[in-house]
Amino acid sequence: MRLLVIEDEDRTARLLHRGLKEAGFVVDTCSDGLDGLHQAISTPYDAIILDVRLPTLDGWMILAGLRERDQHTPALMLSAMEAVQHRVRGLSLGADDYLVKPFSFDELLARIRCLLRRRHPAEEQSLSIRDMTLDSKRLTVSRGGIPIHLSVKEFHLLELLVRHQNEVLSRSFISEEIWDMNFDSDSNVIEVNIRRLRKKIDDDHESKIIHTVRGRGYVAR
Repeated sequence: MRLLVIEDEDRTARLLHRGLKEAGFVVDTCSDGLDGLHQAISTPYDAIILDVRLPTLDGWMILAGLRERDQHTPALMLSAMEAVQHRVRGLSLGADDYLVKPFSFDELLARIRCLLRRRHPAEEQSLSIRDMTLDSKRLTVSRGGIPIHLSVKEFHLLELLVRHQNEVLSRSFISEEIWDMNFDSDSNVIEVNIRRLRKKIDDDHESKIIHTVRGRGYVAR
């Protein structure tokens, strides 16, 4: 799972990045509020860890900006402000949890895992979009009731797009999630697999599921 840490205190950011990475997460960090909001909007995350006091935009403004855009990624706020009114403000703006500094990393990790369990109580076995259905346990796909044969890699690519349907996924995000590697701008592996998927699931149908968003990535809708 992928997390975004927006924290301008270098020592805290390094601690969170190292600890969360060791716990098995993919972790992006950002030290500026405006950059953090842009990152949170442009990349799908499973959860966001958000400091309150940040340069350019504070945590309150970032959280409000995300919720105004109807983005409901779970957010855990970090702050040295421990008064009840500060916690209430964060929760009222749409935070899912509020942790006071200094904090125990073990407690933060437990809270993050709790947020993720609430968001993903169990991976859905059956996914659907339009007239297409995927079975994640059996790795089967059908469209209009007709089975479609996909390779394992093609299935996981399609599954990623469908789980994030209506979200534009960047090539770097797809590369890390499906091929577990940093994005190589010279590689056409993503385009090749997208082309194969389209041929199998879209070419025989007037209504297309996979779309290219120029300069940004791909979306299933």
